[in-house]
Amino acid sequence: MPIEIVCKIKFSEEGEEDAKAKAKEEGDEQSVLLGGSGSGPAPRDLATFARSSSLHGLGRVCGRGPRGLRRALWALALLASLAACLYQAAGSARGYLARPHLASLDAATPALGFPAVTLCNINRFRHSALSDADIFHLANLTGLPPKDRDGHRAAGLRYPEPDMVDILNRTGHQLADMLKSCNFSGHRCSTSNFSVVYTRYGKCYTFNAGPHRLRPGRAGGMGSGLEIMLDVQQEEYLPIWRETNETSFEAGIRVQIHSQEEPPYIHQLGFGVSPGFQTFVSCQEQRLTYLPQPWGNCRTEPGSGEPGLQGYAAYSVSACRLRCEKEAVLRRCHCRMVHMPGNETICSPNIYIECADHTVDSLGGSPEGRCTCPTPCNLTRYGKEISMVRIPNRGSARYLARKYNRNETYIRENFLVLDVFFEALTSEVLEQRAAYSLSALLGDIGGQMGLFIGASILTLLEILDYIYEARIGQRGGGARGRGGVGRTEGQGGQRRKGERSGRERTGSLGGRRTRVLIPVPPHICRVTLDKSFHFSGS
Repeated sequence: MPIEIVCKIKFSEEGEEDAKAKAKEEGDEQSVLLGGSGSGPAPRDLATFARSSSLHGLGRVCGRGPRGLRRALWALALLASLAACLYQAAGSARGYLARPHLASLDAATPALGFPAVTLCNINRFRHSALSDADIFHLANLTGLPPKDRDGHRAAGLRYPEPDMVDILNRTGHQLADMLKSCNFSGHRCSTSNFSVVYTRYGKCYTFNAGPHRLRPGRAGGMGSGLEIMLDVQQEEYLPIWRETNETSFEAGIRVQIHSQEEPPYIHQLGFGVSPGFQTFVSCQEQRLTYLPQPWGNCRTEPGSGEPGLQGYAAYSVSACRLRCEKEAVLRRCHCRMVHMPGNETICSPNIYIECADHTVDSLGGSPEGRCTCPTPCNLTRYGKEISMVRIPNRGSARYLARKYNRNETYIRENFLVLDVFFEALTSEVLEQRAAYSLSALLGDIGGQMGLFIGASILTLLEILDYIYEARIGQRGGGARGRGGVGRTEGQGGQRRKGERSGRERTGSLGGRRTRVLIPVPPHICRVTLDKSFHFSGS
């Protein structure tokens, strides 16, 4: 029984080329991330990259397809989203480069150490302790004329060169004469608990100077700190014959409360305590932490790469100022003042008044002479609240006069009481922190990229990879073009051979070989299948 089959067969070279092009796009690509080199196939075109890119909207703008209003709207949306992303990212970058910071305030309860308390009598030299040689050498400094005692004449005086350290140590007010009583946290203290220190006020004294055997703060409130009674000895104050830069009209003492690592800078940072009053100083420890560059301008510790200050164990603003003043005095006067650290020659009294004092006082007058002393990144300071009451009352005046063999007027004009204590055994911790960190900046930019264009770091790597492929393809394009001609010819010969073989194909059906003769041009053919399985075309 014959079987008749009607079929339409099309042989096209275009179909073969499309299949080969598709296989080339999908299988023959070499990426720089996968180790591709310039000797491989040509890179993907922009349309192919756009279809496979994870950047949202790029495939609808640059992919294959008809161009029209829809593609234009997608392009406009992509550009607008990209512009918004760049604008927001630039704002985030500007905010980060501004280096904003915030301050946090907290209250801690560590084991508090009692601060150092430095006190100086405002009068630098005791009048009764000055010798004729001292008066002669200190004439310009004190304002006293050389002809001060027993009719001495300046022309007849011949004295050895003065020693400023010896003069200050010998003629300054002695703590043993000034200190009348001393108590610390209910326990008696004495002059042995004070250390001698030299400042611009001359010979001064520091309680709890350290660094060894520091006294702790055991409780808060009055009676739990340092309480001392002092006699300022106004009868020893120098008479004023004429005014000088060192002339003082005050009576009393100067006090500075500071940490043990910080040298006293009492002529600028101290406060006055007047005789005839009991002065209460309530202290609050404050621990400050500042940010270094680029957020701030604080000075880090010497161990972090910056040199320390010669003569001081730790950096502080006071130590920096003293070092700066010393360098200025050394440059102009070729000596140093007594309160400045170092081993250089001590200035004489005449150089004190003619050069050294003037140099120190004029440091802040010109930009080139100004001291630049940044705040340390870690600082301990003490806030103060000062109050006072008048002493003595009538009853205590008589008692003190009898006790110290003085009259009541002397007690009222010379005696004072200083009470220094902690307000509470808590420490205020003020810490600066970066308000906008690098991780926050990257998070903001990543969120903006994801919101506006759906991109990430990997998307940027995709774009860089495509750019790299394109550049490599441009370099090797000429070589591939020359090699492609031979390949095309070879492929054409194979196709022509395939065309010839396409006209006569063999196959099997039912276990018997059959032969089908089909012309190459596409047409409608009628194939008749009989028992002998012979195909004939019409």
